Amino acid sequence: MSRHALLYTEMVTAQAVIRGDRERLIGFDAVEHPVALQLGGNDPKLLAEAARIGADFGYDEINLNCGCPSDRVQGGAFGACLMREPALVGDCVAAMKAVVSIPLTVKCRIGVDDQDPEAALDALAASVRAAGVDALIVHARKAWLQGLSPKENREIPPLDYERAYRLKAANPDLPTAVNGGIKAPSEWLPHLERLDGVMIGREAYQNPEILLQADPLLFGVAAPVPDAFAMLEALEPHIAAHLERGGRLHAFTRHLVGLFPGRPGARLFRRHLAERCVGAEATLADLRAAVAHVSRHEAAAAA
Repeated sequence: MSRHALLYTEMVTAQAVIRGDRERLIGFDAVEHPVALQLGGNDPKLLAEAARIGADFGYDEINLNCGCPSDRVQGGAFGACLMREPALVGDCVAAMKAVVSIPLTVKCRIGVDDQDPEAALDALAASVRAAGVDALIVHARKAWLQGLSPKENREIPPLDYERAYRLKAANPDLPTAVNGGIKAPSEWLPHLERLDGVMIGREAYQNPEILLQADPLLFGVAAPVPDAFAMLEALEPHIAAHLERGGRLHAFTRHLVGLFPGRPGARLFRRHLAERCVGAEATLADLRAAVAHVSRHEAAAAA
């Protein structure tokens, strides 16, 4: 849907990268470039080793997560907890920078719990700048480590885009992107007047067709495909290869439920995915049948 937007993996812990099934955890297809590997952890040595592995895998960027508030991540004392330890984050960045030549970035919050967002974000930014970070991605809201679930932490703490703008104004040479609550493409450009990048999270997942506007709107070139139907056709060889390796169709279709929002046939599309595309026997024909619920309505409307 875009040849130029930078794709991020889910967060993978440094220990998992070092000791786990690397191909399953961090393997990717060349068509996904440019793609960044997001790491979680708080041990500079382990993070450096995981970053080196990621660079050797061919990733275009390594990103350190300092924003996830989940209980599991808190139990490991990383993610958003690291907002309280800017010096340690700087040490982690320095260790990773020492072993990779690709960009090394950090994604963070503006603070956690009762921290002052001005002081907390400034301290983190100063530490990672001194360590040589290549960019900072700011989820422009606090994380509350107690009392809110990860989902609530993405929605309840108020957004403060101005805090990200102030950080950029004070650090004009630090590439800075913003994340959090950004939806329609009409919202992208105002942020880009003040910052260097915009990260789209839930909206890209829940309404992925907006990504078709990324290349023409932001990069001045046509999208790789004209619509979601063509995107699904282009995806078929990758799904077929996955099935041939013994994988399930559901590994793909569970991420496609956000397609066609509000369009005739979309409800039947989602139902078909849920009922016919989850079993071990599901094939590409089942996905095509799901898509047909929407394409038939589109054809009828055009007739």
